Amino acid sequence: MRLSTLAVKNVWRNKLRTVLTILAVAIAILLFVTLRTVISAWTSAIDASAKDRIATRHKITFIMTLPVKYVEDIRQIPGVKQATWMNWFGGKDPNRENEFFATIAVDKDSFLDVYDEIIVPPDQAEAWKQNRRGALVGDVLARKLGWNVGDTVTIRGTIFPGNWEFEIEGIYEAKRRSVDRSSFWFHWDYLNESQSGPTKDQIGWIVSRIDDPAKSADISAAIDAKFDERDVQTITMSERAMQASFMGMFSAVLTAIDLMSLVILGIMLLILANTIAMGVRERTSEYGVLRAIGFRPPHIAQFIVAESTFVGLIGGLIGLGLAYPLVEMGLGRFLEENMGGMFPYFRIANATVIAAIVLSAALGAVAGLVPAYQASRLDVVDSLRRVG
Repeated sequence: MRLSTLAVKNVWRNKLRTVLTILAVAIAILLFVTLRTVISAWTSAIDASAKDRIATRHKITFIMTLPVKYVEDIRQIPGVKQATWMNWFGGKDPNRENEFFATIAVDKDSFLDVYDEIIVPPDQAEAWKQNRRGALVGDVLARKLGWNVGDTVTIRGTIFPGNWEFEIEGIYEAKRRSVDRSSFWFHWDYLNESQSGPTKDQIGWIVSRIDDPAKSADISAAIDAKFDERDVQTITMSERAMQASFMGMFSAVLTAIDLMSLVILGIMLLILANTIAMGVRERTSEYGVLRAIGFRPPHIAQFIVAESTFVGLIGGLIGLGLAYPLVEMGLGRFLEENMGGMFPYFRIANATVIAAIVLSAALGAVAGLVPAYQASRLDVVDSLRRVG
């Protein structure tokens, strides 16, 4: 019989304690996977950003607007293939005030060309372009609110007050994680024609497709230089940089979540170490017998570390098994439907799975190091006399 086999069998000497320890490890790994998935899902839009897309906004802040005439100037910049614009609307369904979803006014003629990862049936896309009050709705949002193509819906404006009536002409899907499938897009012209004074002909930001991603920095600099001498100046960056700058507002939250995941692993290590130490004290005389019949100190140490590693690994695998139905199918679906702007794609990453398995086994091994070292240094006679 190998030491590893003997260690596995010995784990179940105290079944209740072992089961409780494994459950504690499983819960710790479940929480670790949940927190790491929150971080990876929150930043997935950055990772999925298009390399050939750049964004232009007001130089001072994102919430200040740009003149719509800037779009034509940007289209003349060498290297820019196409440009479109958007404006945050900030609307709500008056029948579901607590349901948040992005409502954005866009240019009907260029929006789908610049965001070609958005999948809309051709007939629906054409109907949307032809209808001044037409709206495109994400499939996740449509399912949640029970909307279908042809429905007439009323959206209550917050930034632009009033009740706005729209006709749903298309339901879109997306082939890239950077697109929120819970958004509501409509014609900017419909919004702009109701405006007057300083809000007339104003847009939120401009997004451009470029012909060579390697020239992104040069093209961005050329765009900003175009408006250096004007009253409203701009700052242009890659889509990835803009996503990252937006995420920067939540950097403290992400850091706190990251720290919490490490604290949870620390608690798991302490629980495992305490359990193994208790078992070693109880079996001191048995280790003395093993030493007396020829086992050397390294054998005793390996025996204890193997036992601890096994408990950690089993707990980690159970925690992962619980994570898929609870985190991915439960929490993930809820966040995608209710917070799609922040969590457009909430799935457990392969890197998180690997990290959970490796860390559960590694921390299990670390938890057994001190008890193993102490047991390996026991005097044979003293250990045989000791009662655990």
